[in-house]
Amino acid sequence: MAYINSNTHSEPILPLHSHRKTQNFAVGIGPKIYLRVTEKYVLAIVIIAFTLVFLGASYLPSISNQDDVVVRAIRNVESGFKPVVKDPHGHGNGEVRADHRGHEVEKFNDKAKSDIEIQQEINSMKAHLELNHKKMKTLESRLQSVLKTHADNHPKANDIPDIKQKKPISDVENKNTEPDSFAVQTAAAPFDVAKEEDKGDYTGKFFNPEPEDPVAKERRSQVVEMMKLAWDKYKEHAWGHNELKPISKRGHSSGIFGGNTAFGATIVDGMDTLWMMGLTERFNAGRDWIASQLNFETPSDVSVFEVNIRFIGGLLSCYGFTGDDVFKDKAAMIADKLLPAFNTPTGIPLALVNLNRKTGKNYGWASGGASILSEFGSLHMEWWYLSKVTGNPVYYEKVKRIREVLNSLSLPNGMYPNYLNPRTGKWGQTHVSIGALGDSFYEYLLKVWLQTNKEDTEAKRMYDTAVKGVETHLLKTSNGGLKYLGEYKNGRVDAKMGHLTCFAGGMFALGAQYSDNEKHYMDLGADIAHTCHESYVRSATGLGPEYFRLDGPNEAVAQRQNEKYYILRPEVLETHYYMYRLTKDNKYREWAWEAVEAINKHCRTPDGFSGLRDVSKPNSAKDDVQQSFFLAETLKYLYLIFSDDNVLPLDQYVLNTEAHPFPIASSEAWKYPVQ
Repeated sequence: MAYINSNTHSEPILPLHSHRKTQNFAVGIGPKIYLRVTEKYVLAIVIIAFTLVFLGASYLPSISNQDDVVVRAIRNVESGFKPVVKDPHGHGNGEVRADHRGHEVEKFNDKAKSDIEIQQEINSMKAHLELNHKKMKTLESRLQSVLKTHADNHPKANDIPDIKQKKPISDVENKNTEPDSFAVQTAAAPFDVAKEEDKGDYTGKFFNPEPEDPVAKERRSQVVEMMKLAWDKYKEHAWGHNELKPISKRGHSSGIFGGNTAFGATIVDGMDTLWMMGLTERFNAGRDWIASQLNFETPSDVSVFEVNIRFIGGLLSCYGFTGDDVFKDKAAMIADKLLPAFNTPTGIPLALVNLNRKTGKNYGWASGGASILSEFGSLHMEWWYLSKVTGNPVYYEKVKRIREVLNSLSLPNGMYPNYLNPRTGKWGQTHVSIGALGDSFYEYLLKVWLQTNKEDTEAKRMYDTAVKGVETHLLKTSNGGLKYLGEYKNGRVDAKMGHLTCFAGGMFALGAQYSDNEKHYMDLGADIAHTCHESYVRSATGLGPEYFRLDGPNEAVAQRQNEKYYILRPEVLETHYYMYRLTKDNKYREWAWEAVEAINKHCRTPDGFSGLRDVSKPNSAKDDVQQSFFLAETLKYLYLIFSDDNVLPLDQYVLNTEAHPFPIASSEAWKYPVQ
């Protein structure tokens, strides 16, 4: 669906037709015009007001238009970037302001208005002018404040002619030149740069330095090309929809987004990947859509977990990169809409929220209506950070309560079951998995500790306890020597491992240096990486299935037909990324490149990327869905694998379970104001 800017339509200043039928006077073209004194007075006022409106429309900036010169100048001065200022009215280049396009001044017709109608219109126009005047004064005040503050640190920043001379980021000639400060470099205004060229050459300190290895450089450039295709075709065929159907060439949405909604999940999910790759023109388009269109209004139920990790996580990541309040404010707006999920006797949130009714509920199939560990256990990173940047403690209080409930419970066999009843505070059935239903809970315990600069020691203690339980009960070795993490059900371990579980190799490696046995956990991460890689190379497509078994004659292979699909998942590549970053063993880059080739061979279409229905068939049918996490996670991890350590350093950022980077507290990346 083509995006239509709501600002391009407005009602005529005066209606085209009047409903009053009168012969007392006529206003129009004629030999004579008869007017009473009061009518002359009214007409004079109308003409004056009309003139003022015309002048106001010509010279006052549109507050809602993100291309407005004043708004743009403010944002760019705040960021330290000096863009070329364009004429907001498009004079000389054929551009037309969106709020004026196609709307000419209407002439009076030969039917007159009543005195009341005219007076109402005059009052309305006066109010409109007064409002614009107030907005203009506010903007001027803000601009002066920003310029003064910026001038204290950058003496030339308040020299307006200099703003016109500064080159856009994409045109910076010396990519290795350090800027005046870190804040200037990474905060450069993302929505006004690289309009003519979009070459992925953004020079941000933690994002786009070129790899030293020429092979890695070439491979990374191909990953960027894949991102461009995925984004561009989504924009062409499904802009504003949640996801793309690349074969049908139309939008797609699933139940987790409330059914047939258009929340722009691919836009929000893919934004920080675009920023990291330097694809600023595409980032600009996404930012403008988020600012004007993202509202989260639907009568349907949405998944609290999915909305949190994709939308709130994606928006906060962009705020951490740019300092643009649009992202922070939208994240808070969405979080507020999810708050009804926490209205339970224990404070453990429900899985679904109806945004219109402001009520929550759980899935009927989840152990008697229980909440799911991986879902309520994967909110802490986003909601803690949201409280930090907004100054509103309510978000952190919600996730803190979850922690309190978990710490009040005993753990069966030292493990966290996948189900917890939000009404009684008791565990559901004894089903434990570090894959589906459990996975990101464990991940967040470690990452919250890192995110808080290791101050949340309770999270680290819980992580260590959880990992010991997983090792004791879930870690097994197949007859063929493959280590795997099975699923614990009612006292026994099923020799089945999911694609989702493959993230754990990277988690073990990330936490190894902070453990009591670093070598052991690095080896464990390598073992899981190897097993998951085998699930790829033992398929006909070179891509792994949703589930594979580790018993029987064919190990690391899916047995059931409904487990053979591949939906562009990132978890295997996630582990390859951490293993390469922490060991520098080049085999992980080679394994990642094998996946790139397989994805391009089997999943690529002329209009995007699609999942496969059966990885065991070399000519598998496609599922016709380009998942939003393909842009958020799969392509991001591939980009990072072929980047050097100075891109998104592990001591500066920690990634949420949707691969959205969050700055680590007190690090150099933690640069935007927190409350």
